[in-house]
Amino acid sequence: MSNFRKYSFLHSDNRAAKIFLLLALSYLLTGLLFGILGGLQYIFPAFLKDSLSFQKTRPLHVYLVITWIFTAAQAGIYYYLPKIAKRSIYWQNGIWLHFALQAINSLIIIAGFFSGSFGGREYLEFPPVLGGLILLSWVPFVINFFATLKPNFKTAPVYIWMWSTGILFFFITVSESYLWLFDFFRNNIVRDITVQWKALGSMVGSWNMLVYGTGIYLMEQLSGNEKASRSRLSFFFYFLGLTNLMFNWGHHTYIVPAAPWVKTVAYVISMTELLLYGYIILQWKKTVSDARKNYHILTYRLLSIADIWIFLNLTLAIAISIPALNLYTHGTHITVAHAMGTTIGINTMLLMASVTYILKKESAFAFKLNRKWLSRGIYITNVSLLIFWSSLLASGIVKIFGKINNETFFYIMQKSQPFFKLFAYSGICVFIGLGILIAITFKIALRKKQFDAIISQQHVTAGPAQIINLKE
Repeated sequence: MSNFRKYSFLHSDNRAAKIFLLLALSYLLTGLLFGILGGLQYIFPAFLKDSLSFQKTRPLHVYLVITWIFTAAQAGIYYYLPKIAKRSIYWQNGIWLHFALQAINSLIIIAGFFSGSFGGREYLEFPPVLGGLILLSWVPFVINFFATLKPNFKTAPVYIWMWSTGILFFFITVSESYLWLFDFFRNNIVRDITVQWKALGSMVGSWNMLVYGTGIYLMEQLSGNEKASRSRLSFFFYFLGLTNLMFNWGHHTYIVPAAPWVKTVAYVISMTELLLYGYIILQWKKTVSDARKNYHILTYRLLSIADIWIFLNLTLAIAISIPALNLYTHGTHITVAHAMGTTIGINTMLLMASVTYILKKESAFAFKLNRKWLSRGIYITNVSLLIFWSSLLASGIVKIFGKINNETFFYIMQKSQPFFKLFAYSGICVFIGLGILIAITFKIALRKKQFDAIISQQHVTAGPAQIINLKE
C-alpha cells in the first residue's frame, strides 16, 4: 500500500505535475476556442466584430497555444524529474510559487487582450512589463530543475541536454525579443526586424527542445533502451537541432535588406535539415513496422503520428527556406500551414503522448475505461488537421499564382474563399477531436481520487492475473 501511495497523484511531486497538466490543458482548450472564433471571422468578417474582433481573437489564440506548449512541457518535466533523480523536488514551495505567478500573469494578459490593452510585438503582444513577469515566473522552475537533477553533463542522456538548452534559450530569446525597447534597435527598422525575428525564430527552437526532449524520454521509457538516448547519433542530431535553433531563423528575413552573410548562414544551416530528412526516410520502414506492432499503446501511437507530422512539416520547412521559393511563399498561408502543422501535429501530439503516459501510470484503471474515447479523439484530430493543413497550403498557392498574374487582392481573396471555408470547418473538427482528448483527460485526472480506492484495494487483495488486467 505504501509503495502505491508513494507514486499516486496524492504524492506532492505528482500533485505538482497534475496541477500544471490541468493548467496546460486549460490553455489549450481556450486557445482552440479563440482559434475557432478567428477562423469563423475569416469567412464571416462581421462575426463578433464589435465585441470580440479578429484583432483580439488572434493574439488570444496565439498566446494561449504557445503557453500550452511550455506549460505542458513543464508539467511533464515536473513529473519525470523525481523519477530520474530518484529524489523529491528540491523546492516544494517553489512549485506553487511558479504556478501562482504564471496563473496570475496569464489572467492579466487575457484580461488585457479582452480590453484592447496591447503593447508588444508578434507572439508577445501584451505590454512588455508582463514579459518580465513571465521570465520571473520561470525562476522557481529553473531552480527546481537544476537543484533536483544536479546534472552531470558528461554522462547525462540527450534529453537532459535538450531540457537544459530549452530552458536557457527561453530566457535568452524572450530577453532578445524586447530589445526593440532600446532606441538603438527601434530607430533602425532593418536592425529591429532582423533581431525581432531572430528572437522569435529561436524561441520556437527553445520550446522544441523541451518538447522533443520529452518525446525522447518517453521513447526510452517505452522501449526500456537507455543506450539510445546516450548514443553518438542522438547527440549528433541534438547539436544539429541546437545549431538550427541559433542560426536558421534568418529565412524569416530574406526580404529584409540585412547583411548578406546573415541570409547565407541561415540558408546553409536550414539546408542541414536535409540530414534529418534523409535519416527519417531511411528509418521509415522501421518506423512503420514499430508503429503497427505498438499501435495498441496510445502513447506510442501519438509519438508515431508526431513522426509523420515531422516528416510533412520538415518537407515544407526545407522548401520555404530556399530563397527563390521563399520570395513567393513569404506572407502567404503556406507559412501559416507550417506553423499550425508544427504546433498541433508535432508539438501537441508529442505533449499528448506525455499526458497519456502520465495518466496511464497514475490511473491505469480509469485510463483503460476511457481508452476508446481517447482513440477517437486522436483519429478525429489528425484527419481533420490534415484537411486543415492542406486547405492552408491551397490558399497559399492561390495567392502565389495571383501575385504572379498581377491579380488584385480582392480577386485573390475571392478565389481563396472555398479554401478559407474548408480551413474554418476543418478547424472546428480539430477542435472537436482535441476537445474529446482534453475532456477525457480532465475526467481521468479529476476522478483519480475515486479510482484510487478501487485500484488500491485491488492492489492489496487481487492476485497477479487481476492486477495485470488493470493494464492497457
